[in-house]
Amino acid sequence: MVRMGHDSQRAALIYLHSSDKRQRAVADAVAEAARAELAQSKRAKKPGRSGTWMARNLDGCSKN
Repeated sequence: MVRMGHDSQRAALIYLHSSDKRQRAVADAVAEAARAELAQSKRAKKPGRSGTWMARNLDGCSKN
C-alpha cells in the first residue's frame, strides 16, 4: 500500500488484480536482475578470505 501510495486497504484492493502471465513476467525480471547482480559481484570479488570465514574468526574462536 505504501509503495503504491494507497491510503486505505480498499484502494489497494481495487488495483490488486493480476494475471498469472504478469506474475511470471515480474518473477522472471526479478530473477534476471538477481543473476546479473550476482555475476557482477563475483567479477568484482577480490581474492582472499570470505566474509563468512572472517565473521567466524573475528572473536578468536577459530578451531582451525
